[in-house]
Amino acid sequence: MGKLIGYARVSTRNQSTDRQEADLLAAGIRRDDLYVDHGVSGARASRPQFDRALGALHEGDTMVITTLDRLGRSTQNMLAFADELRSRGAGLRVLNLGGGDVDTSTPMGSMLFTIMAALAQMEYEIKRERVTDSVRKRREAGKDLGGRPQRITDSQIRNAIRLVGSGEPAAQVARDLGMSRASFYRRSRILSTRTNP
Repeated sequence: MGKLIGYARVSTRNQSTDRQEADLLAAGIRRDDLYVDHGVSGARASRPQFDRALGALHEGDTMVITTLDRLGRSTQNMLAFADELRSRGAGLRVLNLGGGDVDTSTPMGSMLFTIMAALAQMEYEIKRERVTDSVRKRREAGKDLGGRPQRITDSQIRNAIRLVGSGEPAAQVARDLGMSRASFYRRSRILSTRTNP
């Protein structure tokens, strides 16, 4: 019997793979056979740890992932990947696909994988369409699109500039504001160009 090769991925560095890793280890994957990509989008063709996992697969081995979206977003790419594994004599096992465990080395598993890959792509495209539509409507309505709120007001920067002008060290004034000296200087420049064009 071949080895189980596990693969986990998250799209951003802030996200955690802990749950994926726990599920994969519980499925019988050895820690040495677990490959994890952090901050790598599923849309990217090259993913360093994914490429290493593929390199570790030999005939009779099975790649194991937790959910279908860890492979990618395009049905065509997912199906091509499953075909590539089949041609190499390797299998693909998805732990949480349609409420159960699906192994593409079986005819039923292969059929379920094909259907679920198409549904996953459709779900992704519908979600993307909704987000695009929501952003467009918010722009048209003149509403805020979000983003990180500016904590330090222009008034606070003006007061800080006055303190520096009266002899206070810029580094200390910036630290008291809770920002770096470089950020303080940048905000000061922006403020002065707005008030003195």
